Amino acid sequence: MTTGTLVLAATPIGDPRDAAPRLAHELATADVVAAEDTRRLRRLLGELAVTPAGSVVSYHEHNEAARTPDLVARLVAGERVVVVTDAGMPSVSDPGYRLVAAAVEAGVRVTCVPGPSAVLMALAVSGLPVDRFCFDGFLPRKSGERAKVLAEVADERRTIVFFEAPHRLAETLSAMRDAFGPGRRAAVCRELTKTYEEVRRGTLDELVTWAEDGVRGEITIVVAGAERVVPSLEEAVAGIRARVDAGERLKDVAADVASRTGLSKKALYDASLAAR
Repeated sequence: MTTGTLVLAATPIGDPRDAAPRLAHELATADVVAAEDTRRLRRLLGELAVTPAGSVVSYHEHNEAARTPDLVARLVAGERVVVVTDAGMPSVSDPGYRLVAAAVEAGVRVTCVPGPSAVLMALAVSGLPVDRFCFDGFLPRKSGERAKVLAEVADERRTIVFFEAPHRLAETLSAMRDAFGPGRRAAVCRELTKTYEEVRRGTLDELVTWAEDGVRGEITIVVAGAERVVPSLEEAVAGIRARVDAGERLKDVAADVASRTGLSKKALYDASLAAR
């Protein structure tokens, strides 16, 4: 039996004119349109002058677990299901991943309508290196959990992209300053593609001062990766010995330190043995 198709359709992050031409066609012809917010979908349909031929259902974080089996059943039965979220690509910090995983498990074809992305646009306009980057989405709301996550990526050398709510921006930037250092370069991208689009660039210390007055709108934060700091052989060996004394294998620790510092694995291993 031929199964249907799951379509993840990117929606504009601000300006409706950014909608891909295929988006209107998919919304008009799908058997089912699963929307994070059906009210926002209705506005988008009006802006695109589209009347969906199929049914429209809500699909958000509070009902996706219950609604996923029904949508998978319809896909297996041969229907075309289009998923849209409030802005950007479904499943990227938005509902969609659960349905994709279930559809793949059921042998259903999954495709997407490409389109606007706050992550890629923020990277492009940040003025920071974009040859290598990673995306960490929304940080935990609790300060202790947030500090732990930031500590884990403090030495990340790739540019890092985060999402954040405007009322937590100053607090988050302050936590980043504590974890990454006040001089780390960053950019706060606000209201991308909208009327009051703004990109504020500077050090984390400068951005904290700016954000303390309050900021509105959708926020994407781009933070430069950590600069590679190469310790002396003596410093590296001292660190290796401490880890070995704590129970790690010398061979494994030497390999790890070599990969992070660029120092010779053999030199680290031999020097650590000699320091015993």
